[in-house]
Amino acid sequence: MNTAVANTPNPGQNLSGKFWTWLMILATVGMTFAVVVELINIFFYDPYEEEYFLFRTAGMLEDADIATLTWLMFGTLFIALMMGLPLAFVTGGLGVVFIYLVGDQAMLNIIPSRIFPMMTNSDLAAIPLFIFMASMLERAGLIEEMFDVVYKWMGGLNGGLAAATILASTILAAMVGVIGAAVVTMGIIALPAMLKRKYNHEIALGSIMAGGTLGILIPPSILAILYAVVAQQSVGELYLGSIIPGIMLSSMYVAYVLIRSWMNPSLGPAIPKEERISLLDKILLLRQLIAPLILVFTVLGLLFGGIATPVEAAGIGSFGAIVVAIMHNRCSLKGLRDASVSTAKASAMVLWIIFGASVFVGFYILQGGQAFITETILSTGLSSYGILFIMMILLVVLGMFLDWVGILLLAVPIFVPIIKSLTFDGLLGLPPVPGDKVALWFGVLYLVNMQMSFISPPFGYALFYLRGVCPPEISMATIFRSALIFLGLQTFGLMLCVLIPGIVTWLPGLVYG
Repeated sequence: MNTAVANTPNPGQNLSGKFWTWLMILATVGMTFAVVVELINIFFYDPYEEEYFLFRTAGMLEDADIATLTWLMFGTLFIALMMGLPLAFVTGGLGVVFIYLVGDQAMLNIIPSRIFPMMTNSDLAAIPLFIFMASMLERAGLIEEMFDVVYKWMGGLNGGLAAATILASTILAAMVGVIGAAVVTMGIIALPAMLKRKYNHEIALGSIMAGGTLGILIPPSILAILYAVVAQQSVGELYLGSIIPGIMLSSMYVAYVLIRSWMNPSLGPAIPKEERISLLDKILLLRQLIAPLILVFTVLGLLFGGIATPVEAAGIGSFGAIVVAIMHNRCSLKGLRDASVSTAKASAMVLWIIFGASVFVGFYILQGGQAFITETILSTGLSSYGILFIMMILLVVLGMFLDWVGILLLAVPIFVPIIKSLTFDGLLGLPPVPGDKVALWFGVLYLVNMQMSFISPPFGYALFYLRGVCPPEISMATIFRSALIFLGLQTFGLMLCVLIPGIVTWLPGLVYG
């Protein structure tokens, strides 16, 4: 009976699905008709005369003011995304359409001028290399070994398995920098172990999601590289600025889990004494972590020491990942092929979004969008911190609906110039943000915001990553509830970074001066 009920179509869902399907069909027919008419105009009518067939789309919006253009561009983008169309092609496609509607055929030359600088930016080459490093370490089975070591070290504590999950996720974040892979992998490895030990579902699920999203913040974060490219910041400085906030958030998660389990042991029972191992065995287990940890510290050390560029460090990391896999007898041609294919797919997705969003946002800024947004925000009369608060809220909300790369390329080019124009004199008598460090400080705040958006109900990506590997008896409502307390901890961590900017700026200032 339950199966029959579960398989019964929901009338509301059917109507919604049919509505969007018919809307997409009508939109496709309408666009095809407009394209055919415009092709007839291009081939058979002089563009400099008033004659045309039925109507002319080129220059249709030439007289539209920037406020109207803002509503049209971003409203159309929102509708297209709600229809389920991929972000990469929606942004690029709409960018081309609006360029043509505002200008003419000659104005389409903006497109290569926006894409070419991205294609020649050497820092972007680090992205596929870091993704390949992550893929090799994952396929070599090193993540399972790492969790096993931390699990045996901390399993004797109340809440030890959840704390071990967070610590393993922190180490994993320093290895991979890819969010989805970390949440899914820890969900597959750590969740069954915690459920077997009768852990509270909210602590078990929350620790996986909160720990898994640390890859957004802790180097070598892919998102940090993209922010540095878009905001024209140093990748090394941004990495250094995100280390202390990353470790701080990880420590807060561990402290919460251990304290709550100590107060109520039934929430996170310790493993039985007969299953625990001696201190000597624990020390011997650490041998399994030596090679991957040396790899991580080598890559980050070369980068922070200024010995290697991000691309060179990523290249060394990729080669080192292969060496580590060989040392653990986990390297094979099939593994190399699979890692290469997954790297190509992930890199292509990121680069297509970069190109599409660059065309869309670049054209909007050229039309005066940056000045319009800046004037609109500054005219609210809010203080610098009030404007920052609005931006933080917008980033979290955008994160519920958009891909993290899309948010960066749509919002950061508009937000960063505004932030640079503001002065942050400190709150509650605490130190101000140095003028030359504002973009760096905002970059780390942005990364923490993206962490928050990933676990924010109802549409945070990490919620659905984890749902895909959860047993069926765990409901989506339970996953939502488990995210809330860790979302609160992230909010507290973000507040600390805002109030005490030295958490972000001290280490880059110490290393780079």
